[in-house]
Amino acid sequence: MTEALEPTTPDALLVAFAIAERRVIVTQDLDFSALVALSGELGPSVVSLRLGSARIEHVNSRLLRALNSTEADLARGAIVTVEDERIRVRPLPIRG
Repeated sequence: MTEALEPTTPDALLVAFAIAERRVIVTQDLDFSALVALSGELGPSVVSLRLGSARIEHVNSRLLRALNSTEADLARGAIVTVEDERIRVRPLPIRG
């Protein structure tokens, strides 16, 4: 698979790309959640991983569970925070 953007692409351009391509951002970087939340827009959706272990098996297990249970939310526009013991969904746009 060819990467569409460089790893050094600024966050704002990654968000714009995700909107244009109707993609979900999966990240451990809190900047994306803040950037999308502050925009007041309906997207892009963000999955923010806040896990205690970076073991690939742990990350994949939690991510798969989160994606299965939040697919409809992500399609509508949401920030999904995935933690070791819970998954939190905040619909977009975030007000207030």
